[in-house]
Amino acid sequence: MLATALADMPASDSIAATRWSGQVLVGLGLWAFALHRHLLRRLLAFNIIGTGIFLVLMTLVGEAATAAGHGLVMTGLMVALLGTVLGALLIRRLDTLDAQRVVGSESGGGAP
Repeated sequence: MLATALADMPASDSIAATRWSGQVLVGLGLWAFALHRHLLRRLLAFNIIGTGIFLVLMTLVGEAATAAGHGLVMTGLMVALLGTVLGALLIRRLDTLDAQRVVGSESGGGAP
């Protein structure tokens, strides 16, 4: 729906709107990354930053090399997806290790 609305706008307005939207997403992602301490929320904020960067990069490509820009962004999206999966698995593993450490300290790891 957003792409249809941006396509109906003149070329200069859509590029400006897309660039502005990308900059807003980068700013909101940085704000959320600095605000939240939970690792999963930080991972989601990092994904928002990446989405904003992809929008800004597509506005920098312009009309001349659109196919090359689309290829680079698609490659970046695949790398971001795999990075998100890896980050989620690492967060899950850290939570499991932290839970085991807490349970182990309660069961008899204390001084006599």
